[in-house]
Parts: sequence; structure tokens; C-alpha cells
Amino acid sequence: MPIRSERKGLYPRNWREISLRIRRDRAGWRCEWCEPDGRRCEAMQGQPHPVTGSKVVLTTAHLDHDETHADPERLRAWCQLHHLRFDSEHHRRNAAETRRRKMATAELFAGAADEPAEVPHAG
Repeated sequence: MPIRSERKGLYPRNWREISLRIRRDRAGWRCEWCEPDGRRCEAMQGQPHPVTGSKVVLTTAHLDHDETHADPERLRAWCQLHHLRFDSEHHRRNAAETRRRKMATAELFAGAADEPAEVPHAG
């Protein structure tokens, strides 16, 4: 997945090389996702995805969702479908937290709009 600019500083300086080693050298440009029954995803970098038909772009996923970790055992080369599937619960929790923060901020300022503004007295 693309790295958001505000999170870029969390990744190791050599992240591009680490990610390339995972995707090219270890995975051979093929998605490393395995189903519970042991079947491996057939998606290959740059080819149409066997399920979605979209062009496959392999990404490097963090199994622990921690961008500071670069241990190959904690990383997987996955197609977009499986990376998004793996991250879906994490994304749901983050989105819920963002909504809670925005709601709290909105409530904080909502009370201020209900109060009459003080008008300076000239005199």
C-alpha cells in the first residue's frame, strides 16, 4: 500500500530495498497469501489478478501493523486484495477512532456556537 507522507518517517531508511527483497527475492513477484487450506494466491506482479482482474501490484505488509519493524519474518508480499483483507480490521478500528476524535472536537466547539458572543461596550 502507498506510504502516507505523515507516516514515512516511521519506516527504516532502506525500506525500498527491504520491500524489494521481500517481493522479488523471497516471493518471486508472487503473492505470499495462503488460505487456511494451504492454497496459495496465484497473483503475480503486473499481471491481471486471478480473482479481481485488476493489475497486480505486490505490496509489503507488516504482520504486526508496525511500520518500524523490518524483520523479514514480520513482512509478507501480498497483492492488493489480500493486503486490504488482512488490514481491514485494523483500518476499521483506525477509522472508528478518527470518527470519535472528530466527534469530540465537534462537540467541544458546538457549545461555543450556542453561547452569545460578548459585544464590547463602547462608552
